[in-house]
Amino acid sequence: MHLRYSYRLCPTAGQRQALARTFGCARVVYNDALAARKQARKDGRAAGGAAPVQVQGGQAAVSAVHP
Repeated sequence: MHLRYSYRLCPTAGQRQALARTFGCARVVYNDALAARKQARKDGRAAGGAAPVQVQGGQAAVSAVHP
């Protein structure tokens, strides 16, 4: 038998702000990684695998594993 649970979150104003900041940062990192992957493919480099992420000046930057 499969059970399913449903939850509702009611964050406070401070928690909503922290969640928005966290998800915003995750979105930036994902978009930067996607852009790096697209550029690597365009340049003919292998775009697979995980690339280390470095934070520079408040922005996430994805560095290539293989130059």
